Amino acid sequence: MEYILLILGFVFLVKGADLFVEGSSNLAKFLKVPTLIIGLTIVAFGTSAPEAAVSITAALNGNNAISIGNVIGSNICNLLLVLGVSALYNPLKATKKVVERDYLFSIFASCILLVMVAEEFLMGEKFSLLSRSEGIILLSLLGVYLYSLLIDAFSQKKKLEIEKRKFTFRDLISIIIGIVGILIGGNLVVNSSVQIAEAYHISEELIALTIVAIGTSLPELVTSAVAAKKGETDIAIGNVIGSNIFNIFLILGASATILPLTIEVSALIDIIVMTSAQILVYLLMLKKMRIGYKKGIFMLLLYFGYMVYIIGR
Repeated sequence: MEYILLILGFVFLVKGADLFVEGSSNLAKFLKVPTLIIGLTIVAFGTSAPEAAVSITAALNGNNAISIGNVIGSNICNLLLVLGVSALYNPLKATKKVVERDYLFSIFASCILLVMVAEEFLMGEKFSLLSRSEGIILLSLLGVYLYSLLIDAFSQKKKLEIEKRKFTFRDLISIIIGIVGILIGGNLVVNSSVQIAEAYHISEELIALTIVAIGTSLPELVTSAVAAKKGETDIAIGNVIGSNIFNIFLILGASATILPLTIEVSALIDIIVMTSAQILVYLLMLKKMRIGYKKGIFMLLLYFGYMVYIIGR
C-alpha cells in the first residue's frame, strides 16, 4: 500500500506543480510584478509548505532530529539536486540583483544558523540549543527580507515594461489546485517513504536527511524543473532561493519559537556542508550569471557524493 501511495504522491506533485507555475506566472503578469518576485515569495512559500508541516510537527512531538535534518537536508537538496536537474532542462540565467541581493541573503541565513548552532559546541558543550529568542530573531529577519521584496516590487512596477495579461478565474483555480496538489503529493510521498524506511530500521537522522528531505523538496524539484522547461527560469531560481530562506528563517524560526530545538554535533557538520554548498553554487553562478548543463551535472555529482557520505556516516 505504501508503494501505491508513493506513486500517487508523485502524480499529485507533477500535476500540481505544472498548474501552480502556470497560474503564478499569469498572476505576475496581471499584477505587473516580475516573475522573480512571485518565485521568491508565493511559489517559494507554497513549495516550502511540506517542510513546514514536517518540521513543526516533528518539533511539537520532540523529534528534533527530523525537524532540523529535514530543513538542512532540504536546503542541500534544493541547491544541488533541484538546481542541478533544472539546469539540465534549460540554462538557468540569473540577474545581477538575484545574485547580489537574494542569493547573498540566502547565504546570510545559513551563516546566521551556523553561528547560532556552533556557539555552544565551541564552548565545549555536547549539544547545542536553538532557543526561543533565536527563533524569534530568525522570524524577524524573514520579515526584513519580505519587506525589502515588497519595496522592490513596487519600484519595479513603475520602471519596467511588463506584459499585461488578464487574470482569469481559471488562473486562480490553477494556483489553488496546484498548491493543494503539491501539499497532498508532498505529504503522501513523505509519509509513505518514512513508513518504507522504518520497515528497514533506518535512524531518524538518516531518514530526515535523505528520504524526508528529498520528499519535502520534491515540490521544489518538480516546480523548478517544470518552470525551467517552460523557460520561466526566474521562477526556477527564485523558487529555490526563496524556499531556502523560508526553510531557515520561517520553519526553523517557528519551530524553535514553539519549542527550543536540541541539536547534536552531527547536525553542525551538515549545516557546514549546507553553507559550503551555498557558497559553491554562488561562485558557480557568479562568473556568467548562469548555471548551464555542465555545472548542473557537477552539482548533481556533489549531491550524490553527499548522499553516500551521510549513509556511510
